[in-house]
Amino acid sequence: MTDRRNPRPVFLSLRALRALAAAFAVLGALVSPLAHAERADRDKPLNIESDHMSYDDLKQVNIFTGNVTMTKGTILLKADRVEVTQDPEGYQYATAYYKPGGPLAYMRQKRDGIDEYIDGWGQTIYYNGKTEVATLTTQATLKRLAGGTKVLDEIHGSVITYDTYNEVYTANSGADQVNANNPNGRVRATLAPRNATGANQAQPGGASKPAAAAAKGDLPPLSPSKSIGNPRE
Repeated sequence: MTDRRNPRPVFLSLRALRALAAAFAVLGALVSPLAHAERADRDKPLNIESDHMSYDDLKQVNIFTGNVTMTKGTILLKADRVEVTQDPEGYQYATAYYKPGGPLAYMRQKRDGIDEYIDGWGQTIYYNGKTEVATLTTQATLKRLAGGTKVLDEIHGSVITYDTYNEVYTANSGADQVNANNPNGRVRATLAPRNATGANQAQPGGASKPAAAAAKGDLPPLSPSKSIGNPRE
């Protein structure tokens, strides 16, 4: 009679152990990339092109001026002037400025795991490499685009923050938003339904009824808010 309280140990051959280890390695290779496929921007090198570059040793800042283009993974930043610093931990911080009378500072980043992009404009754009948060100030605009071209969401505000890691953005009103159509300088937003892509394909001419109405200006403006979230789909 077998004593169940003291089961016999199981021994595996060296060949079986190697096969088991290989199986776990394959499983790990299949699973790991799915977790954060597009979340490697913070680990990518910072590449910058400009007409001129200087270094301020006292402030420990690199200053790039004239048609500046900065890339870091899927992040793209364009401006007239960009200042870059790095903390002792190795995190990088970039502040982009526009040239008065010229185009606004511009940024783009690909969303995690889907064919969508976030585009942003502002007189100043500050990117915090440690928190992975971009802050756009003065005449700020943020757009969510499908395939890099089709506008799904569009936000206008005085200050817009975009948390690139959690994919959440917030917008605040301000005096720079005041105009004839917006006398109180409130946040303005146009948000597409979550099934906008499928709806557009179903409608003749490639546009859903809500999207077509919004394009004509038939829909009333959204009520302003201090925070507008964009949860992961």
